[in-house]
Amino acid sequence: YAAVKGEWRYLGRSPMDGVRIPKGYFRWKYTLQGFAPVEAAGSEPSTKTILDKEGAAPPGMARVPVGEFRALLAGIGVLGPVELGDYWIDRYEVTNRQFKEFVDRGGYQKRENWKYQFVKEARVLTWEQGMAEFHDSTGRPGPSTWEAGGYPAGQEDFPVAGVSWYEAAAYAEFAGKSLPTIYHWYRAAAVPAAPYIVPLSNFGGSGPARVGTYEGIGPYGTYDMAGNVKEWSWNEEAGRRYILGGGWNEPAYLFSWAEPRLPFDRSRLNGFRCVKYAGSGGAPEALARPITRVFRDFTKEKPVSADVFQVYKSMYSYDRTDLNPVIESEDNSSEFWRKQKVSFNAAYGSERVIAYLFLPKNKPGPHQTVIFFPGAGAVGARSSEDLPYEKALDFLMKSGRALLFPIYKGTFERSFDRWSGDPAAIRDRAIQWRKDLGRSIDYLQSRNDIDSQKLAYCGHSMGSRTGVILLPLEDRLKVAVLLDGGFSLGRMAGDMPRPLPGPGKPPPEMVRGLPEADPVNFAPRVKIPVLMINGRYDFIFPVEAAQIPLFRALGTPTKDKRHVIFETPHNVFTAGSDMVREVLDWLDRYLGPVNRAASAE
Repeated sequence: YAAVKGEWRYLGRSPMDGVRIPKGYFRWKYTLQGFAPVEAAGSEPSTKTILDKEGAAPPGMARVPVGEFRALLAGIGVLGPVELGDYWIDRYEVTNRQFKEFVDRGGYQKRENWKYQFVKEARVLTWEQGMAEFHDSTGRPGPSTWEAGGYPAGQEDFPVAGVSWYEAAAYAEFAGKSLPTIYHWYRAAAVPAAPYIVPLSNFGGSGPARVGTYEGIGPYGTYDMAGNVKEWSWNEEAGRRYILGGGWNEPAYLFSWAEPRLPFDRSRLNGFRCVKYAGSGGAPEALARPITRVFRDFTKEKPVSADVFQVYKSMYSYDRTDLNPVIESEDNSSEFWRKQKVSFNAAYGSERVIAYLFLPKNKPGPHQTVIFFPGAGAVGARSSEDLPYEKALDFLMKSGRALLFPIYKGTFERSFDRWSGDPAAIRDRAIQWRKDLGRSIDYLQSRNDIDSQKLAYCGHSMGSRTGVILLPLEDRLKVAVLLDGGFSLGRMAGDMPRPLPGPGKPPPEMVRGLPEADPVNFAPRVKIPVLMINGRYDFIFPVEAAQIPLFRALGTPTKDKRHVIFETPHNVFTAGSDMVREVLDWLDRYLGPVNRAASAE
């Protein structure tokens, strides 16, 4: 799959017998004279591939054949199982060139394109009031990212961005198509193939890319469903419409999250693609209905008693045996820090923990040190060689502090063969993470260039949620920073879905996690200073339902905890220098300012 410039290998004519295929994920091409070829991806050749005669299929669209869809998605829960009929979906996101045709042909003036009632802040708007919302930076009709009624020069084949759900739906009507339901979008996107698709997609970049630039092809021939721009879907939840796939400047794990946004939202990340349904033309009524999610109500949750918590705490203890530390390699290429790859014995089995230690060049040791725990994107990654967050966290080293980035069990190259969402597996994983953190601190204490009395914890997203469990178990940490965190809302056993049922079987129940790994029981036992930084538009950890309940539950004295909310989605790194200032001020306050005098280096 990753050999995007590799040569095609002829396999044979269908039906084929006795053809041996290696285990893996591949690109496939199906051809037949007189028919349009199909390129797709999968672990084996599809038995449901349908070839359309040349010119018979809707141009620019890929066929998705009839089939069952079922999924258990983080942030939503169970979808399906449902039977989806044949449909076509755009191979690429709708481009500026295509949307310009809509604009030039009076798309914003013709009421027949705008079939859905304008609702803003629970108030129904008139036609004139609604249309007044849809203008570019110069007041002309068009996306928010355009100027003077047109897109930036040279970007005709870039995805259109800065459109509301209403504008996307109006374009779909104009084009004789529809916005995809969340079911149809996810079936075409193939989120379970994220470990293959995401590395070849536009995440963490500097801007959107020309459609098809990235080679992350889906199982039916679509591109850019992961990253580039986020894509509006049909379904709503409580007056918000779901937008899918993640954007170019967001964490890669957002590929598998569905975000409900206000339909008037015109963020520069907002784009879309369309579908065309076979038969009557519209999506089945049952699939177009609003989505209902089940949340935990943390205002009614009660933590266990102190005696019971001591029993839970004992499950996370470990023996401090020999570390046998090794510096595996060192990279001195940065102007501001030295990067060492180190390893040491884990506190379980015969494994070794890998960690990356960033030592500042602008200050001699011993160094204050921040220990980092990443977000869920580390789960799908297969290697830590191109370590994410390095650029986002460079302000720590520039401030004169060291950064330790352990590779926790289940992440990067230390990944599990099977990442389970079963309650016992989640508990066991939390225990391993606690031991990895403890051994990491043991390692730091073995070094003369580290000030082991001034250690901080910093977690992002999954690392923030996990940090709530880890902080009461580790008294060597003096201060914590939780980025994009909160209580998990779903009544699932943790952040990851349980295995899906087999065909024809009912979906699994939403289950509670085991109490010995439930952050509700750990948050009141957190006593050290905690800075929480969140986004107001975080759909994974919403402000009222997830962020504020965690902040109130923390056992830290009121004067030593702070909750900062920026005007960002689930990615506070986009707050830039404002976020950096908050973090550094917090570390200065509780670890003491760093002497920034340059060393002889």
